[in-house]
Amino acid sequence: MDILTLRRGLLALTGAIAGLSLWMLEDAALRGALTVRLHLPLSAFAVVFFGAVLGMAGPLRLRQAAVSAVPLAALVAGLIALVALRYPMPDAVRMEGLHWIAGFLIAVLPLPYLIARGATGGTSYPALFTSSWQLAVRVTAGWIFVGLVWAVIWLADAALALVGLGFLDWVMRAGGPLAGMATGAMLGVGVAVAWELSDVLSPMVILRLLRLLTVPVLAVMILFLVALPLRGLSQLPGGVSATGVLLALAMAAAGLIAVVIDQTDDEASSNPLLQISARVMAGLLPLPVALAGMALAERVGQHGWTPERVFAALAVLAGAGYGLAYLGAVLRGAGWAAHVRQANRVLALMVVGLAVLWLTPVIDAEGISARSQLARYAGGAVEVQDLDLSALERWGRSGEAALVQLEELAAEPDHAMLAQRLAARAAGGEAGALVMADDAEALLANLREVMPLQPEGATATRDLLLRAIPAVELQSWIDACRTPLPGTERAGCVFVVADFWTAEPGEEALILLREPQGFVRYEGLGMVAGKVQRRSVAALTGMLPDRAAGEALIAALQDAPAALTPVPMNLLGVAGGLLLLP
Repeated sequence: MDILTLRRGLLALTGAIAGLSLWMLEDAALRGALTVRLHLPLSAFAVVFFGAVLGMAGPLRLRQAAVSAVPLAALVAGLIALVALRYPMPDAVRMEGLHWIAGFLIAVLPLPYLIARGATGGTSYPALFTSSWQLAVRVTAGWIFVGLVWAVIWLADAALALVGLGFLDWVMRAGGPLAGMATGAMLGVGVAVAWELSDVLSPMVILRLLRLLTVPVLAVMILFLVALPLRGLSQLPGGVSATGVLLALAMAAAGLIAVVIDQTDDEASSNPLLQISARVMAGLLPLPVALAGMALAERVGQHGWTPERVFAALAVLAGAGYGLAYLGAVLRGAGWAAHVRQANRVLALMVVGLAVLWLTPVIDAEGISARSQLARYAGGAVEVQDLDLSALERWGRSGEAALVQLEELAAEPDHAMLAQRLAARAAGGEAGALVMADDAEALLANLREVMPLQPEGATATRDLLLRAIPAVELQSWIDACRTPLPGTERAGCVFVVADFWTAEPGEEALILLREPQGFVRYEGLGMVAGKVQRRSVAALTGMLPDRAAGEALIAALQDAPAALTPVPMNLLGVAGGLLLLP
């Protein structure tokens, strides 16, 4: 067996083991053999470890890549376990994307350093630059290969299904870890082949194309800075963050500067226009970062801290590091590009450090945010009707502590309106309290008329659980139900009652709603400690049926309730298994 075939086989085996490991962890969690507090960090360890091994294999031997990946995976897993302690229900971490962004940065940014040190024994900028771009190309090529193979499998299944020999649905429902193992094996082969063709798949084409964007981005930056005194930052569409736009502009500028100056002066662009543009851009870089900081400070002053704003503050801090380093390099005159390259070696590690701090108690974003909102209410900066109680519920133990303090305040005579809001929230419809009670009852009555129910006699459970839906949201449910499924006269929704959680008394509900854009929305409702709570819905296959498949599922559930598959959490035996997350 030649060395190329052996490498492909080893990486395919590594990817298959990765898929099997993740399936085993998920299966153990579903069976109750693994607690959520263990499942989260173990899954994070597996993803980071196998991802790092596949990313570093090629420049490093497989054993060397595995040894280097262990401490990195252990670090990410430990930090995920640590941040999960902020929540009484650790599974809530799954829904907090900022924590996963931080974990991603910690897992990915050190890889070029590990590759460079393992391959060359040092971390010179040329080695880091080359390792970074080759890593990006290898991983991208690997995932493109995975997508192409699955497309071929899907086409083959569609063709065979025409003669009654389709197999893909069976693989997804009964194949256990097969789909994940196949995906991992494909990725391993794709990464191996990409490394073998590293001369052909050189990132130089991408770098040359990116350099062409330098002048347009500089022009945008200059026009923005010139127009700012006249127009201000108030022209953005609703929902668009000025801080985010400015940070994105600064990030694009920093990336293009690095592309133009390349890994050495010999490899840098020889085009005078690009050289001048990169240098001017480096000198201007602190300005959009400073403006982003000002926009963030204004927003915090108006509305207080939230986890998103704390994260943005860290991004501004990182941007300030880049901006000051680049400006300092430009002011030093000749050889400025070399100073930028040296700064980049340190600045990437600074970003990793900030991401680590985000996941530790040093920067407890939920605690900072909860205390900020509580202080704003106590100080009279926010009215009781504008107090975001639902946000406090999402902010883990810190949010719960803030709610307890609000309940103590509500006992005082001067906080009668707060007491009313908290009472409405405890009844399971706090947001709906902002709508007149008569209107809410009318909306509920309309919804009950147009929403198909399975089984048809489960009206008492349906009516009880629907009380958890805010009145301001009921109209969107009614609209979904009144919009028929394409080509039919069926309602675009269904309400399914079943005993999903065997550990809790009573029954729960799974609701499917077809939205105007054609996407299918899944909602879960259940009783926990006597209170109706909303829960996410997941599929064992990893993807919930959507669009045509979701519409077919709605129609099938309208005709008859699906059978439950008994496990520690009962599954709805359709579409590969649907469950309500506890």
